Amino acid sequence: MTDLTEYHGKTAIVTGAGDGIGAMLAKNLAAAGLRVGVQDIRREAAERVAKDIGNGAFALVFDVSNRDACFASAEELKSQGPINLLWINAGVGVGSPILTGKPSNIEWALGVNVFGVIWTAQAFTPLMSNATGPRHVGFTASSAALRSPVGTMPLYATTKHATFAFAEALQGELTAQDISSTILCPGLLNTQIWDGARARPDRFGGPRRADPSISKQWDEAKTPDLMWPEIARSIAGGGGYLTCATDGEGTQTAFETRANQIASRIMKI
Repeated sequence: MTDLTEYHGKTAIVTGAGDGIGAMLAKNLAAAGLRVGVQDIRREAAERVAKDIGNGAFALVFDVSNRDACFASAEELKSQGPINLLWINAGVGVGSPILTGKPSNIEWALGVNVFGVIWTAQAFTPLMSNATGPRHVGFTASSAALRSPVGTMPLYATTKHATFAFAEALQGELTAQDISSTILCPGLLNTQIWDGARARPDRFGGPRRADPSISKQWDEAKTPDLMWPEIARSIAGGGGYLTCATDGEGTQTAFETRANQIASRIMKI
């Protein structure tokens, strides 16, 4: 079931929609007949995507790691009526260790990938309370949340474990309000997440461009559009977990191995 007819004419908000997965979500939701609020910390990116997708799309420019900014944007949006769909997608890739990581990098990763999820949910889900028809909240976590965070990007992976956990907790609270939800865990895709610091706020160290030589694995990866049919099916079908693995059996094997290791050490006392 991928028909989003019940959402036609409704308003959706997608965070981190200036490019990548967020832009893909905004584009396809607009094509399905929704009026989309395109959020990004970069004004030019949000406005460009909103203009490109049309159908009444509009830009929302604020920093999701700033709670006051989230609530100010939601307050401004309130006058435009309720929203039926919210996709909490904004996230940053941070290639930093934890033990020796700079405090500003750790605070930035947590600010966007963890607190940004909470502040966005707190600010915008109240705008769904008076909406008629189906209501849905999506969360973009990562397939990194399904495996051990040990690896080359332990800080990023750890924050995505937290994104996943908060999404699960919020799933319970949303269900109590008759709002369905999807937790999306994408694998490595052709996005610009490797260069996320290009829009890093000054309080976290300011903008910095990554070395383009590190982009090869993302440049050669599959595009986010491939996930849309399953995402639409999840929205229409009432949500749940959705993992879009891009590494063959790697993600499933890693998840099952980790789960089995944990299960094998459950002591009954």
